[in-house]
Amino acid sequence: MGQIAAALAAARSGRGGALVVTGEPGAGKTRLAAEALGAAAAAGMVTIRGRAGTVGPPVPYRPMVEALLLLARTGLLPDPDELGHYGPVLTRLLNGTEDAGPGAASHIMVAETMLRVLAAVGGRPAGQPGQREQQGQPGQQGQRGWRGCLLVLDDLHDSDAGTLAVVEYLLYNIGQQSAVLLLIAGCAPCTVTGLAVRARQYGAAEVLDLPPLGRSDVHLLVAAELGIAPERACPGLVERVVAGSAGIPFVVKELVRDPAALHGTPVPSVPAAVAVRVRRQAERLGPLGLQFLSMAALFGRRFPLPVLEHAIGRDHGELSAILRAAVASYLITPDGSDTQWFAFRYGLAAEALTAGLGPGERAGHARLLARALTALHPGLPGAWCAHAARLHEHGGDTEEAIRLYGEAAARAMSEGGDGMADRAVALLTRAHHLLGPTTAPDVHATVLEQLLDAVARSARCDRLPAPGTVLDGDGSVPGIPARRQAGIHARLSGIATLAGRPAQALRHADTARKLLGIHHPFDDHTTLVDMTAAYAELHRPGPYRLRTATRFARRALDAARRTGLPEAECEALLLLGQLAREQDEPTATAHFEQARTVALAQRLPALLVTAEVRLATVAASHDGQPGRIERARREALRMGLRPPAYEAGFALALDRIRRCEFAEAQDLIREEAAGAERRGLGRHLAMMRLAEAVCHAHQGRRAPMEEALERLAPLIDAAPGLRAMSYGQARAFCSLLEERHEAAVHEFAQALAYDVENPATSEFGKHGIILLLGVLAGRMGRQHYAAAVRASVSRTRWNRQFVGLADAVLLGREGRPGEAAAAAGTALEASEPYPMARRLCLRLVARHAHEDGWGEPVEWLREAEEYFHGAGLQVVAGAGRALLRGMGASVRQRRTGTEQVPPELRRCGITVREFEVARLVAERIANKDIAGQLHISPRTVEKHVASLLQKTGHPNRKAFATAARDLVP
Repeated sequence: MGQIAAALAAARSGRGGALVVTGEPGAGKTRLAAEALGAAAAAGMVTIRGRAGTVGPPVPYRPMVEALLLLARTGLLPDPDELGHYGPVLTRLLNGTEDAGPGAASHIMVAETMLRVLAAVGGRPAGQPGQREQQGQPGQQGQRGWRGCLLVLDDLHDSDAGTLAVVEYLLYNIGQQSAVLLLIAGCAPCTVTGLAVRARQYGAAEVLDLPPLGRSDVHLLVAAELGIAPERACPGLVERVVAGSAGIPFVVKELVRDPAALHGTPVPSVPAAVAVRVRRQAERLGPLGLQFLSMAALFGRRFPLPVLEHAIGRDHGELSAILRAAVASYLITPDGSDTQWFAFRYGLAAEALTAGLGPGERAGHARLLARALTALHPGLPGAWCAHAARLHEHGGDTEEAIRLYGEAAARAMSEGGDGMADRAVALLTRAHHLLGPTTAPDVHATVLEQLLDAVARSARCDRLPAPGTVLDGDGSVPGIPARRQAGIHARLSGIATLAGRPAQALRHADTARKLLGIHHPFDDHTTLVDMTAAYAELHRPGPYRLRTATRFARRALDAARRTGLPEAECEALLLLGQLAREQDEPTATAHFEQARTVALAQRLPALLVTAEVRLATVAASHDGQPGRIERARREALRMGLRPPAYEAGFALALDRIRRCEFAEAQDLIREEAAGAERRGLGRHLAMMRLAEAVCHAHQGRRAPMEEALERLAPLIDAAPGLRAMSYGQARAFCSLLEERHEAAVHEFAQALAYDVENPATSEFGKHGIILLLGVLAGRMGRQHYAAAVRASVSRTRWNRQFVGLADAVLLGREGRPGEAAAAAGTALEASEPYPMARRLCLRLVARHAHEDGWGEPVEWLREAEEYFHGAGLQVVAGAGRALLRGMGASVRQRRTGTEQVPPELRRCGITVREFEVARLVAERIANKDIAGQLHISPRTVEKHVASLLQKTGHPNRKAFATAARDLVP
């Protein structure tokens, strides 16, 4: 539009120009022309338009005649007498008597006639009346007295040879007129595109090629079509439109107008306008071209050329010509560098062509392709199995299609790889849709079992079939033996656990056990039901649930080993490891290692990733290095295995919070929570809501913490032990940072009470901070310390700081200052990765160290006070200063609150924290060093610097530092 506006302005100054707009069908060429016509009309220019037509007999010079008739209707057409020798040519054009096949001289006469008409209507100086002015409609004056004219010629790729000859003449002569020539053509190679290229080479025209829209522009177009702000556009809808349109504006708009697309329901057919356009483009390729593309569409968006050639059985050269024409028409495109595969430009094109086939025609094409595929790829290796299933589905062979979909899904799950779990769900969903009343019960059960396993493995609870398509109203599956029904209920119980519906999980688990019976032989159903029962037991209230769950898990492990089920054995080992983690970490690690060994030996990639996540989490808890967890999480995400990925994400979020990398933790929590909510994973969403509350609590931000806990409340029963963790990891820590020690003690006590009722499977302070506080208050002694040390979880790096300092306090009381100082040194060494927890520990134990004569309490308090002051936690910083005064130590005087911010910066809205950063920026200190001094992450520093620049209006940090030298002491 910028180039068009410049050309229009030049025309009103007496300098003409030409613009050629190209782009694939639907790219917005006609819309751009309409905007240009509107801009020209708003500037008072004469606007005329004509387009080539494809309906009816050819009309010589059709676009020019249409433009002239428009001028005649508006009273702006010059009188033929004004054109001298060219007046008769104008008359013949308007009367339709021009010879349909004129020679080159006639083309030039027509072209010169058009040029003189443009000069007459657009080049008339201001004050010289035209016909409109003579009829009482005054014209508008251009910039230099020229009215200017815009001639738009649309769809020139469909025009006749005479029209193109006239266009060529106009291109090289329009520059002397006060007119703009705007030509619209497709970008497929044709005469008009050749003219455009030559005209650009000679400087006679500019070529504007319209590429497809990017994702951000599709987002804006969707919002515009819906009449809403971009941020209110549903992300799911935007993703569907991006995937289905390939960025072509016409397709984007038609998709948004479709009610089914708006609500995310399966679209029964492509939008009518898109279907008509695709069909018309395909028909232009002739009967063979239409057959070729229609058969290709049966593969979906991508199709293999050799299979089509084998199925059609036509000459390779003939099909190659069809292929080139289809590519030139922008219906298909080469699929990457592989010359054997092509793809439709957008997925809806394939759907439109498939929908246009009659049932018999579709089945016939599909059978031909299926036979060709089997002949070329015996055994259907790799992805060919899924392609063959799709063809059999189109061909009406439902039984074979179901079998092949199941086989393809099983391969995907066993082989692993990028997104294989999601792919398996998609394949099995198609197989499930094909099930009907005539389907054999055994086949029905197998498809259901595979689909539920894939849904659980990929955590795609949003893809779970509707309840009525899985079970009858009484909870049974007709025709399927009770043992297999028990397995189906067991799988549904596991999925309900993932979805955060514990009551439903328990109900399915109980039903599965009843169907299996009390006395049953060991088999795969036994293992599955016992595993499900173990998971379900974790949701039952009571102190014995861990013991009962462990019993079920051990029974499942025994059954798996006796019946030779390595996958079930691996899953049972992983569960036993999780159950033992809090009480006996060496045993838990041994279980995880055994599971990893089995998964490696039996080539079970999904379970191997899960085992690696568990082992990485254990290792990180001891060495404080989360790198292994991050690698395991990336692998899980690559394979589409969401449960272990979310498990690793939760561990990483807590680790980042403890390291005071709050910005990074919040980014991860938002990402994980959004994914869990989108997939219907209530359990993982609840864990992320808890992590959000913990993140705020460890910054002393009570109000946001309470808001996060309110969001957690409806999900509190989705995962075991969340109530205990919400008190121990969130509320109590926040109270400690507010110097509300009594409140913290009560909150830790509440956490312990909830843990008795429903034991937590994650640490919440039971063997760490609670021990330290109990020792400091005198409520706990050596026996409590010994009990904590016996618990494996006390040996994690996070807990070693608390347990070690508890030991130091006890040693000091026992009159062993040297040993107390050594124990404190070891504990503080363990605390290095955790800035806030370290300073909190120093603040808590300093008074006792001072009174009992061990350690360096004054230096500890100064370190803690400096940290908490820099973090904006003034209450606990003030408590540190008070303790220093009580020890007779000098105390640094500090201003609190906004008083320390100079008035000039305070008026700009600079916060206390931003001022701390500003002082160091003014000293030309790099972000990394600022982060080290203030004990915050470099990313947080970057955000504070950006806020400073925005609030003060400085273009960069150098300018701010120069200006702030006088403001910042």
